[in-house]
Amino acid sequence: MHVLFIEPGFPRNQREFVRALAEVGATVTGIGEAHVDQLDNDLKEWLSGYEQIGSVVDEGALEYAVRSVQQRGWVDRLEATVEAHIMAAAHVRERCTIPGTTARTAWLCRDKPAMKQVLREAGIPTARSIGTSDREEARAFAEEVGYPLIIKPRAGAGASGTYRVDNDERFSEVLHTCGVDHGVSVAIEEFVEGHEGFWDTLTVGGDVRHEFVSHYFPGVLEAMRNQWISPQIITSNRAEDPPYDEVKQMGREVLEALDVETSATHMEWFFGPKGLRFSEIGCRPPGVSMWDLYSAANDLDMYREWAQLLVHGDTEVRSSRRFSAGMIALRPEHDGYIGGYQGVDEVVRDYGEHIIDMHFPSPGTPTQSVEGGYMANAWLRARHPDFDTLRSILDDIGERVQVGAY
Repeated sequence: MHVLFIEPGFPRNQREFVRALAEVGATVTGIGEAHVDQLDNDLKEWLSGYEQIGSVVDEGALEYAVRSVQQRGWVDRLEATVEAHIMAAAHVRERCTIPGTTARTAWLCRDKPAMKQVLREAGIPTARSIGTSDREEARAFAEEVGYPLIIKPRAGAGASGTYRVDNDERFSEVLHTCGVDHGVSVAIEEFVEGHEGFWDTLTVGGDVRHEFVSHYFPGVLEAMRNQWISPQIITSNRAEDPPYDEVKQMGREVLEALDVETSATHMEWFFGPKGLRFSEIGCRPPGVSMWDLYSAANDLDMYREWAQLLVHGDTEVRSSRRFSAGMIALRPEHDGYIGGYQGVDEVVRDYGEHIIDMHFPSPGTPTQSVEGGYMANAWLRARHPDFDTLRSILDDIGERVQVGAY
């Protein structure tokens, strides 16, 4: 099988998808923005060819590169795993008659108001929402639904560019900040109170082959707005237990409603006073290298499972559920430059057998703001057979490890 893979060199974990495809026997041609000489030696060895273009989201340039490869031989798949690349890949895939996620499904998994409308029509519980570039229409929605509300980009990912608004004054400010006064369309949603988690899958023809249920502590919006918090993400090894049945059933209904076929998916959900509510979904792998945690927790290689699914039509092994696994972001006390660390040696001494890996930037490294995400500065990943024990370990690490800054 010949697979075209978009942007194999950046971000860093993109190379793992290419490695896995090569390992399961695929011929892989990369399409990216960097010069081929900038790719590392292993990556160049895994690739059978490479097409450089100015921007992988320039559909004209991407289509030209794909057709150039097609003129030299058959192409079976065109794959993208980064949220920003999904829509361009889907459009070019259809123009070049390559199987894979359709443009309609890609659009519904990216445009939040359209996504939620389709799911409401399918009877799936989700927040009331609207997509608009009209201030008066936005104001009418706010008056009908009431505060608090969430305002975010129609095609954003995670908490990037996302605002909670609690009154008319803040509502007006955020609309201006988001560009509504200049014709920019935004998604405005009812605020859903509750615990936040996500459900990730690998699917073949719409059938789930791997599924994982994970939790945010605290929710993403709170974590990305408060520097003092050391937020955690934990994937549970209890995914087969009855309390998760409702999440998994809702997820399958979402996949069916959006016509997701053979793909990785990442679906966010809330559970609170109003029960379980769908939040949003992407037809791509989760961010912050969650597949590394799934691999460490379940005695498998998620990248290889994905590649096996694409190339051979099914996954290779079952998830063992041997461990819960999680990560904790360890943030500097303020922005500036990393000054040093306290408590690292002690937590390694106490929890070393459970630590998967960790990253502590060298003193003098410029810090990144909280909006940079869970892996922006220092972080640590760990696993344990018991979910609650793992959470206690990560809590303790968050209390004891201090990141100094100047």
